[in-house]
Amino acid sequence: ALTAARDGDGSGADTRRKLLSLLKETSGKGRERVEAMLLEDGGGHLCAQRLSHLQDEIIRAVFDFALVHVFRVPNLSEGERIAILAVGGYGRGTLAPGSDLDLLFLLPYKQTALVEGLVEYILYLLWDLGLKVGHATRSLDECIRLARDDMTIRTAVLEARFLHGNEPLHDNLISRFDEEIVSKTAPEFIAAKLAERDVRHEKSGRSRYLVEPNVKEGKGGQRDLHTLFWIAKYYYRVRSQADLRAAEVFSKREFTSFTKAQDFLWAVRCHLHFVTGRAEERLSFDFQAILAERLGYQSHPGMSAVERFMKHYFLVAKDVGDLTRILCSALEEEQAKSASGIAGVFRTLSPRRRKRKIKSSSVFVDINNRIAPVDEDVFKKDPNQILKMFRLAEENGLLFHPDATRLVSRSLKLIDTELRNSERANADFLAVLTSLKTPERTLRKMNECGVLGRFIPEFGKIVAMMQFNMYHHYTVDEHLLRSIGILSEIERGEMGDEHPLSNEIMASTLHRREMYVALLLHDIAKGRPEDHSIAGARIARKLCPRFGLDEAETELVAWLVEQHLIMSNTAQSRDLNDPRTIADFAAIVQTTSRLKALLVLTVCDTKAVGPGVWNGWKGQLLRTLYYETEPILTGGFTSIPRGERITEVRKTISEALPDWDEKDRNRIINLHYDNYLLTVPHDNQVRHMEFIRDTDRVGHHFAASIRTLEFEAVTELTIIADDHPNLLSIIAGCCSAAEANIVDAQIFTMKDGRALDSIFLTRAFDEPHDENRRAERIAEMIRQVLSGETYLPKVLATRTKVRKGVQAFSVAPVVEVKNDLSDKFTVIEVQGRDRPGLLSDVAGAIATLNLNIASAHIVTFGEKVIDTFYVTDLVGHKIERPARVAAIRGLLLEVVGGAEKNIAKPVAGAKRTRAASSSRGSTAKPKKEAASP
Repeated sequence: ALTAARDGDGSGADTRRKLLSLLKETSGKGRERVEAMLLEDGGGHLCAQRLSHLQDEIIRAVFDFALVHVFRVPNLSEGERIAILAVGGYGRGTLAPGSDLDLLFLLPYKQTALVEGLVEYILYLLWDLGLKVGHATRSLDECIRLARDDMTIRTAVLEARFLHGNEPLHDNLISRFDEEIVSKTAPEFIAAKLAERDVRHEKSGRSRYLVEPNVKEGKGGQRDLHTLFWIAKYYYRVRSQADLRAAEVFSKREFTSFTKAQDFLWAVRCHLHFVTGRAEERLSFDFQAILAERLGYQSHPGMSAVERFMKHYFLVAKDVGDLTRILCSALEEEQAKSASGIAGVFRTLSPRRRKRKIKSSSVFVDINNRIAPVDEDVFKKDPNQILKMFRLAEENGLLFHPDATRLVSRSLKLIDTELRNSERANADFLAVLTSLKTPERTLRKMNECGVLGRFIPEFGKIVAMMQFNMYHHYTVDEHLLRSIGILSEIERGEMGDEHPLSNEIMASTLHRREMYVALLLHDIAKGRPEDHSIAGARIARKLCPRFGLDEAETELVAWLVEQHLIMSNTAQSRDLNDPRTIADFAAIVQTTSRLKALLVLTVCDTKAVGPGVWNGWKGQLLRTLYYETEPILTGGFTSIPRGERITEVRKTISEALPDWDEKDRNRIINLHYDNYLLTVPHDNQVRHMEFIRDTDRVGHHFAASIRTLEFEAVTELTIIADDHPNLLSIIAGCCSAAEANIVDAQIFTMKDGRALDSIFLTRAFDEPHDENRRAERIAEMIRQVLSGETYLPKVLATRTKVRKGVQAFSVAPVVEVKNDLSDKFTVIEVQGRDRPGLLSDVAGAIATLNLNIASAHIVTFGEKVIDTFYVTDLVGHKIERPARVAAIRGLLLEVVGGAEKNIAKPVAGAKRTRAASSSRGSTAKPKKEAASP
């Protein structure tokens, strides 16, 4: 085919165009065939090898064509010999569809003019084909010298594979590299690779259980497997993966795990590149459902296909971590025999293995601050020692020797029903869970070794389980372990500036055991068809007696698990100034001990969801709910007649403004209706009075007051304006245009027809002056829309954009109209998929329904938004007629969008394939947002 392209002068432009066209056609058809084969046989590693082979053949053909038909030198002289080597990832003989090509043009001596021209021709042709090619042209001596000084070059040469040209050159390089560098520098290389791994993990996220993992660079991803192989290849002087098995680095089962992990990760990465049409390495929400379909996953009751796919992914990532630990163990054993210096790399053993006895144990020893069994029959003789080992490690502050983790991983079958019911084993487990030291670290080790899932089978079902939404950042098991770590921090008195009340409660609580157990179990029933809170409470009643908790402790744990969402939902979605809200919540809680435990559990649960989810505003809402509920539960609540309370409020405000003119003071106080006087805190009322007076003095129809609240992490924007039905809609629309997230709104109408609205926005800047400038811009935008200087739809159209990632999800719209949540107001709750201007649209629709909004509470759960409005009709009554309620529901469902606006949308620019017909969304990373568990 190439010969047919060389009519006339082989170096002519016309021939080059024909050649390029032919190569593009060949490459395109080849890639299409490779993708088709991937969809047919599912072989990820095979797909990577096929792509590499296709590229090999193209490079060889281009080299031969250039040599014979362009430069017309079929036989190179001794000094012009050249070998083309694939290095780096390409050197392993595997490529992803979007991978770069790394080539080394190897020469015996210095570069000649002919070789320079030949290399240039090949590279330009490959670049014109659209390939990303990294390259170097070096002599043998240069390669050895540079590899000695540069770890990146050394790794590339380690993977070098002969492609074409003079093969003895390649053989000479590999021989010299092995003798002059590899044989003398194993500790140095291993240390460098492990350090690179740590930096990479820090950059991509320390946890391997992030719900949008980086397939290539993330913890437990492909690069970890590559690092593992590089280290083994370097230390054991092997050339292929099969040699690892021959060298007994891995057992047969472990080597099978290695090959399966490799094949799965290659399959995921290749599918991802084919779908996106680029070198996309982040497995974002937008593509998870598509890959689940292409890989053949099916939905099961309680778990969608995408959740089953991602659970498999995280289990593979865990296997990669296990294999890394196994390799480190093998290397440590080698150095212990030879004192080769590897100990300094792993920092676990010195050439002299210092063993110490561990108090109260005759079967475990302390080897350089790591617990290890005295022999390999410890667990066979007594399976209870499996749990005992973790307790001893926790109590003595010991890490785990690789021998210990390897042995326990191979002894999991010993954890049977008898051991699960053993009093000794359960006492040891509870001691670890409720430890005052580092329970999260030890429990995570138990989970990584597989012990936690075997000892508590219900926990095993949620290991590596993800929830397909933008709210939860981690898998369910990782979330539970993180929540225990946060409780431990609170108990040690840490981070008291973030949650002072929780720290105060934990310092005096009598229920610490119950709280640790409740946090471990609060999401243990996720992935089931039924409500996970109810199912979790049932599991708690089963497990707690096994752990050694008495009847009263068991009931408190079960109650906490069943109600673990109630405090967060109430604090964020309900009006805490409404007495009915507090009374209903108190009726559920019933006792102060439950209230205290529930508050701390809610804080830990929320903080463990992921970075940026917890903030001061949520903490303030939880504290407000706590302090409002506590008097009712302690019997301190007294019902003072409404008239007396209003009189007392007016008197208190007057006393706080002693320097005011009496007539002015009375006029402004009398502007407010009773609802304002009974619900707004005193300090805010005084500020509002001063704000109203200052506005009246200048005679403005619009005024804004800004207050940044650092501890609560919100900015309060208070507005005075002529009231009209669409005011909240306009305010919300302007906030949306400015990408400002509203978390709460208090809305009041004064007797002179003006509105006094306070809007609470999530802070975007740490510095108050930056935040003030942002709020001032929002206030000016609101003023311009109210004055008619600009038009709200135009502002929304030009300034708003869909939050990244949201369109990957389907959210069923729900509108509920409830009259049993407040004695004075009808409560409208709207749920749907988040989008720009949604709050504005909903508020506008409520206005067209002739309803007055008293307060609005906005909660975002990732892609899902829940907006709650406390409303009355125009004369201040609740909406109770069924026909009116139905009309409200119908219009708001239409505004939220119904199925049309709430189903997942196709990803813009994503490549469609015959096996990828599922919905898809935007391709970019979702922002952090305020949310509740």
